[in-house]
Amino acid sequence: MKILLTGANGYIAMRLLPLLVEEGHDVTCVVRDRNRFQPSEKLLKKIQVLEFDFLKPEEAGKTFSGKEFDAAYYFIHSLADTRKSFFQFEKTCASCFVNIAHLTKVKQTVYLGGISNVDALSPHLQGRKYVRDILVQSGIPYTIFEAGIVVGSGSASFEIIRDLVEKLPVMVAPEWLNTKCQPICIRNVIFYLKECLLNEKTFNRIFEIGGPEVLTYKQMLLEFAEERGYRRWIYTFPVPLKKLSAYWINLITSANLTIAWKLVESMKNDVVVKDFSVRDIMPQRMIPYREAIQLAFTAISENMVISSWKDAQSSSLVELDLNDYVQVPRHGCFKDRKWMEIDESKIEEVSGRIFSIGGENGWYSADLLWHMRGIIDKAVGGVGLSRGRRSAHDLQTGESVDFWRVLLADRKDHRLLLFAEMKLPGEAWLEFSIIRNSQRCILKQEATFRPHGIAGRNYWYAMLPFHFFIFRKMIRQIAGKK
Repeated sequence: MKILLTGANGYIAMRLLPLLVEEGHDVTCVVRDRNRFQPSEKLLKKIQVLEFDFLKPEEAGKTFSGKEFDAAYYFIHSLADTRKSFFQFEKTCASCFVNIAHLTKVKQTVYLGGISNVDALSPHLQGRKYVRDILVQSGIPYTIFEAGIVVGSGSASFEIIRDLVEKLPVMVAPEWLNTKCQPICIRNVIFYLKECLLNEKTFNRIFEIGGPEVLTYKQMLLEFAEERGYRRWIYTFPVPLKKLSAYWINLITSANLTIAWKLVESMKNDVVVKDFSVRDIMPQRMIPYREAIQLAFTAISENMVISSWKDAQSSSLVELDLNDYVQVPRHGCFKDRKWMEIDESKIEEVSGRIFSIGGENGWYSADLLWHMRGIIDKAVGGVGLSRGRRSAHDLQTGESVDFWRVLLADRKDHRLLLFAEMKLPGEAWLEFSIIRNSQRCILKQEATFRPHGIAGRNYWYAMLPFHFFIFRKMIRQIAGKK
């Protein structure tokens, strides 16, 4: 079967893709930036990859002309900050997808949205319902799944709950923590998405999907804590405080402010399944919440997290073409260059430390100062350090590492290039590389900052004293010299 997979580097698609390939389907993945799409080499050999921006529908004919697909998945969601831009994004992308589906003679479209069976939906759920309606009205047979909280390693809900539970022994929260939801394990979601393919019983149907339990958000937090061996106390009070809640979630967890705001707004609605017909058409064992938590941590401990929602670009960088930043500029920049000779026999050891930087491994120098910089970044609406990294040792181009984006991860040639996603009056790069010649082996570390105006220059000079100590110790630690 020929399948079109949009949003292929997203959280859901990256889990679905290996299973589609394993079952022998011919999969074409559509991504906005090919450099940020990093499946395994084995998987990459078995798929086709197309680079296309659904916000540029005028280019669809050129990209998809002559192609045909049996089914097409739609996994594109907006990171827009404002209501106007959010709905415009959803309309443009979904309409473009429908046009492509007609052009390529698609027999079935498949979409995963949010449960929207109540009145007065949040803007986020309204946007999902808006996309649903465009697909329903397309004239192409559709299968739509609507889910609430998805529990799995790397999912937004899982990581936010994990952050709150691990960092806050006592929580005092508004009454929205008593809102009901029906969490579903990622494995159950992927099963539905896979089994519905060209299954005529699922054509022109909207299915609500959820796990076997209905829980409040407070119960989810407490059960998560109990499963992980923590004692936690949560108190609620009848005051909405939506804005304050969003800022608090942004500060404490790995969610940026836009995602935190959407989360808080969505929590005013119960997201509980009312129609269970999907279980008769595609029966499977529904995994309980606590077992889903266990499975998620098993994947983490075995380094099997394929992708994370945190790998998405920060909303402030969505419009940037990061390809333009792979070549570090030479002119109009401030630079901090350091190098150190290392023993050739230690190359792999040193390279291992380079590619393990960030997250729980730290930054090899003044971790407290890095942590403080992350808090400041969060306070001004940035991503902060709490995104961490997907894997403790594996690093791929396009992923996030704390408040950096990986522009290049070349393990073979020992080169790592990071681009800053923190709030800055300019643009910043951090590069590590190992260079060998016939005489010696050199570890190079280079920080580059391209300032925006006077504010950018003042920022660089203010940071110089910190850079002197931080970068000096960093290269020594990476080189293995105390």
